[in-house]
Amino acid sequence: MNESISLVSKNIMFGGEQSVYQHRSNACDCDMQFGIYLPPQIVNGSASSAPVLFWLSGLTCSEQNFVTKAGAQRVAAELGVIIVAPDTSPRGEQVPDDTDAAYDFGLGAGFYVDATEAPWSANYKMYSYIVDELPKLIAANFAIDSERMGIFGHSMGGHGALTIHLKNPQLFKSVSAFAPIVAPSQVPWGEKALGNYLGNDKSQWANYDACELVKASPSDALLLVEQGGADDFLENQLKPELLTEACKQSGQGLQLNMREGYDHSYYFMASFIEEHIRHHCDQLSAKN
Repeated sequence: MNESISLVSKNIMFGGEQSVYQHRSNACDCDMQFGIYLPPQIVNGSASSAPVLFWLSGLTCSEQNFVTKAGAQRVAAELGVIIVAPDTSPRGEQVPDDTDAAYDFGLGAGFYVDATEAPWSANYKMYSYIVDELPKLIAANFAIDSERMGIFGHSMGGHGALTIHLKNPQLFKSVSAFAPIVAPSQVPWGEKALGNYLGNDKSQWANYDACELVKASPSDALLLVEQGGADDFLENQLKPELLTEACKQSGQGLQLNMREGYDHSYYFMASFIEEHIRHHCDQLSAKN
């Protein structure tokens, strides 16, 4: 693996550093960017390492949405936690996109799967990128505690966070999600994405469906899920009740917070991001 990274931007924030880096991804066969916040404890050397949280963004987003809108850096600085925010898909002129330039498939919509269908399979390997390549790259370049890694995300990224944790509970030991797509096999966003990336064999879709995964192999972590009651996508795309039922069947720990009046936007996430970061720190401390 190429472990070299190049700095795109760096800003001082709450005594720490909010940076964006670019690197060549072997998994996605293109250049990728990620944002990373290093808390002051790492920047000033008072801590030799820090726990790290990986944030997965939703449809149409890049690393910039979380970096500029989530308001996570203040509490990350206080708690001494590193936050990594990768892009949501491969990018570049050679990377295929939806022929209709639809927002919910192709560029900006990698769905955190390893595509098996042409032409997507050449680049759309976001599962391998998040699970294997990116953590190793971060560990090679920054002072992370690899025994204390968590994952969280929003919408499509919430789907990614839940499925990646459930398939890798010893790697990403804590998990949370905002307005996640919990059952992509049963909703339009997921049916389009999984059908195109993975083909028509729906048995393969179950590998990337949080409800199916939790029924097959629950983890010992507490799933923290935040959902806005005024979310326009709640009934047709998100369906948190399906995750509630799957967790009941399997005995999976779940804390689902329904937040009346909140929508699908980063205003919602910024309102509760501190609670999620503290959840991760508590969970990772308990497992350490």
